[in-house]
This record gives sequence, C-alpha cells and structure tokens, in this order.
Amino acid sequence: MSHLPISDLGSRGNVPPLTLSLMKKNMGNLDKIIRTLLAIVAIYLYFAGIVTGTLGIVLMVLAAVFLLTSLVSFCPLYTVVGLSTCPAKKVSN
Repeated sequence: MSHLPISDLGSRGNVPPLTLSLMKKNMGNLDKIIRTLLAIVAIYLYFAGIVTGTLGIVLMVLAAVFLLTSLVSFCPLYTVVGLSTCPAKKVSN
C-alpha cells in the first residue's frame, strides 16, 4: 500500500475527503448560550472548591462537553434522539 499525502487522499478516489457533513448544526443560539453559562458555573464551582472529588471531575468533564458542543454547534445526543434547536432555514423563491 502506498502512502499518499493528506492533500491527495480525496483526489484519487480511494478515500473520500475529510468533511464535517456528518456534523450538521443542530443547536440554536439560546441552546449554545445556556450550555456556555452552565459550563462557566461548573468551572467556577470546581475552582472555587465548592465542588470537589469525583463530582468535581464529572462536573468539569460535563463543562468541557458543553463548551465543545457550543463551539461546534453540534450535539451528538440531539442527533440520536432526532432533536434540533436550530432555527429552520427560510427557503427563498
């Protein structure tokens, strides 16, 4: 098997180009704002020493997931349950 540079992978037909088409936006602005605020509160609670131990670690992981999903506007769990908080796109004639 020959090794191809990443830039050539999609042009040879062997491997499809890397795209984010599987990650269609499914989060609206209000959803992203709420997740970001919850993440900020969780981070504050952890670093202020209010929440510690295992619960603190779980809270930090949850905060990281909330921030990541807010940044990319995509929640995998929403896809599984068929939910989308993204506003519907208007179709122009």
